Amino acid sequence: MSWNDPNASSEAKRYDNPIPSRELILSTINEHGEVTHKQLAQIFEIEDPDQFDALGNRLKAMARDGQVNREGRPYRYRTVTKQDVVTGTVSAHPKGFGFVLLEDMPDLFLHEKQMRWVFNGDTVAAIGTSTDNRGRTEGRIVDIIERRQNTFIGTLTRDDEGYCVELGSPNHHQPITVTDDNVQALNAKQGAPVKIDIIDWPNQHEFATGKITEVLSDDNDRELIIETTLLNYDIPSEFSEAALKQANDYEEPTDKDLKGRTDLRHLPLVTIDGEDARDFDDAVYAEKRSGGNYRVLVAIADVSHYVTPNSPLDKDAYERGTSVYFPHRVIPMLPEVLSNGLCSLNPNRDRLCMVADIKISRAGKITGYEFYPGMMHSQARLTYNQVNAYFDNPKDKSVPESLTGNKDVKKSIDTLHQLYKLLLKKREERHAMEFETVETYIKFDEKGGIEAILPRTRGDAQKLIEECMLLANTCAANFALKHELPVLYRNHDQPDSEKSMRIHEYAKNFGLSFPEESPTQADYQRIIEATKDRPDAISIHSMLLRSMMQANYAPDNIGHFGLAYDEYSHFTSPIRRYPDLMLHRAIKAKVTGSKQPVMDFSLEDAGKQTSDTERRAEKASRFVESWLKCHYMKDHVGEEFNGVVTTVTSFGLFVTLTDLYIDGLVHISNVGDDFFVYDETQQQLIGKDKGTLFGLGDLVKVKVAGVNMDLLQIDFDLQAKLKASEMNQTKKDQAKKPPAKKSPAKKSSNRKGSSKKS
Repeated sequence: MSWNDPNASSEAKRYDNPIPSRELILSTINEHGEVTHKQLAQIFEIEDPDQFDALGNRLKAMARDGQVNREGRPYRYRTVTKQDVVTGTVSAHPKGFGFVLLEDMPDLFLHEKQMRWVFNGDTVAAIGTSTDNRGRTEGRIVDIIERRQNTFIGTLTRDDEGYCVELGSPNHHQPITVTDDNVQALNAKQGAPVKIDIIDWPNQHEFATGKITEVLSDDNDRELIIETTLLNYDIPSEFSEAALKQANDYEEPTDKDLKGRTDLRHLPLVTIDGEDARDFDDAVYAEKRSGGNYRVLVAIADVSHYVTPNSPLDKDAYERGTSVYFPHRVIPMLPEVLSNGLCSLNPNRDRLCMVADIKISRAGKITGYEFYPGMMHSQARLTYNQVNAYFDNPKDKSVPESLTGNKDVKKSIDTLHQLYKLLLKKREERHAMEFETVETYIKFDEKGGIEAILPRTRGDAQKLIEECMLLANTCAANFALKHELPVLYRNHDQPDSEKSMRIHEYAKNFGLSFPEESPTQADYQRIIEATKDRPDAISIHSMLLRSMMQANYAPDNIGHFGLAYDEYSHFTSPIRRYPDLMLHRAIKAKVTGSKQPVMDFSLEDAGKQTSDTERRAEKASRFVESWLKCHYMKDHVGEEFNGVVTTVTSFGLFVTLTDLYIDGLVHISNVGDDFFVYDETQQQLIGKDKGTLFGLGDLVKVKVAGVNMDLLQIDFDLQAKLKASEMNQTKKDQAKKPPAKKSPAKKSSNRKGSSKKS
């Protein structure tokens, strides 16, 4: 050897032809700053080919283990420093691999061996080690900073080595071992759903060990998957004892509570909500004024009266950020004694409220507004269906007496309807977007199974209430900006250049222009209007929606692109959204001459927390709905359905079943007997040999081929193309021409998945 290695003796014992130890390699790289494999061999005067290869293998292993970084071509090696360590959240894939999600840089890919240490959602410190042949930066976990959860729900199983609890997606890769004594003590049976607490966390060589704390009932799949999801997404579902005590100590409002409030109990304020609504946080009233002008009152439950700053109730509400809505179950932001009781504007009860009192000209322009605390007395709890029935036929017998038999309520509802038509014109003038999409809800049978999946309809009643809420939200944002209040705004940025370019190319299908960058609302509305009456409108508008940025909460107002407002906030739902509660507090303090509340958190922190909890709630809700739909479709494998192509990718077609509103994938291998080319610009799969063409909006017949509950993926086999969308009726010889932007998408035996809001 021509090197001085402190570990030479141990190396010599292990290898017949030893090479420098890892310690020597690290100190040498440190000395030179950055070296290649070849340069390092020259430094060590290694000429033997076997030693040279062995040195290369050791460098690769050191990169894999996070001791050195490997970059460039040829690879340049440098030692890992503190600056290389990043912090992120683990996102696990059911197949065993995962990622470290990072905010300001590409995510790190984690091999199965790295995933043995962690569960989905854990916060870790990691380093990038190398780049794989797919261009992904591979990561190595160097420390686990925080475990997201300690309790899991899974299925008890047994193998030759003993009992373990198999977890569902996304922690399917990480079984938890349990003792025979624990299983026998609870009389748990194989296949039973159980709740388990972690005793020892996993390491490189051993799975986690845990203790079963409860054997769960598997009578209702819906309730079980919701409980599992609450744990997996770290969503609090139990209130603290202090918060419950605070909520239960409040009493019904009395005349004493009128001090400092405007008495509105004489006005025919009413609530209009869905059939299944349990909390009513907004009430409306309208009247005609002289000269054809209008006055609108939007009364919102005064949650801030009960949820005082930094109190136990407030801390629980801040942690939750929002109510979470699952099919037939809600995890509320506030205890039910408030959300369904004192803070719910129930009919024929005195209720405390915050009021947006808005003046509107006969041209639909806001001419003035004021905010004040009040006391109201709802004169009717109306549903959307009842009000829509009234609009269609005022003598419809399904319309309740509380509307038709109360002339003041009836007059207010009629005025609101007139005003809605006026506001609708203003909406069109500012080019606020109104996409043709379908929102569905799941109807369950008595046993908790899915009976049907039905579309929600939006009539004038829904749109009327929406316009009233928009009025209140914009006035609240304007008031907050004018008085520089410490609040969060609801921001929605315009699409970035990449997404704009995609729509620019796509709009050519309709002979429409769309800017390559910086589109306006009018640009979007032009496509919406041109396609809204087409049979494939939902597919087209879904793609337009996917080009939009995500809305979020922040202390600085940038406006709302989708709604076409220069200033926008959330004021109308403080029962279920924390930013609305913050806005109520700030406005109330200003109009009553009180001091602004001093909170335990900064506005920046609140913006991140409320945006994050909103995303968390959305993901959890989507997961449960997807799980339920997949579970439902397991009973329909082999059956045929009609559907429409809603997404086109290089690996196949996503089809939404026409009657069930359930999505599935027709993999490229099952599209047809042709060599398909994916045209990203036109969103089509084009067969080069036979001219077969599939695109958005095509009506097809599919057969349910299989359901993967771990991936939550439904696979379809294409049976027939029933009808081509107008924009996909390309001539055969044109279909054979290679598209401008293409990628090969020929048949493959591998199935891939893909994942698809103001």
